[in-house]
Amino acid sequence: MLWLAPTPLVIASKSAVRRAMLAAAGFPLEVGEADIDERAVETRGGPVAPDQAALLLAREKARVAVARFPGHYVIGADQTLALGDRRFNKPENRAAAREQLKALGGQTHALHSAVAVAKDGRVIFSHVETARLTMRRLTDRFLDAYLDTAGDAVTTSVGAYQLEGLGIHLFERIDGDHFTILGLPLFPLLAFLRREGCLAG
Repeated sequence: MLWLAPTPLVIASKSAVRRAMLAAAGFPLEVGEADIDERAVETRGGPVAPDQAALLLAREKARVAVARFPGHYVIGADQTLALGDRRFNKPENRAAAREQLKALGGQTHALHSAVAVAKDGRVIFSHVETARLTMRRLTDRFLDAYLDTAGDAVTTSVGAYQLEGLGIHLFERIDGDHFTILGLPLFPLLAFLRREGCLAG
């Protein structure tokens, strides 16, 4: 048995991809979503860099959710996307998704993925990693085809793409860890859980 803790791991995230990642890695999972005002958390102490924003949000999600799960390890995670100084959020509709993709086309942007772990009321681990992704130049014809095929999925993730699906057609180069790109720096998380003794070493 890989998971040695007496209670399941809890993930405080709405992301089906993160849940699937952890389930595929053999974790017994419970879901404990954390309802937070992300923009308020980001600006609480003044402006922060995109990587630190991801870290703040991951820590806050873990901190809020852990109150409902005493004795459990609770994971919070978040991801931000930046093109230079410009931050991107999930597009509200197809038109906003198209605008984002036009801005990202032919450019290299940064995905910052953060994870935090809380237990018994406090955050005991947090980590952020960055991947850099280069989109190819996108023609209007391709954008129409991509948006038609992807449908509403473009509004469910920052950057208007899922790299593990149709989003792969947008890119010409990727530099970074696969799990970080999907929104959870899994290797540092596994190493922490092994150090804690709740994951078989």
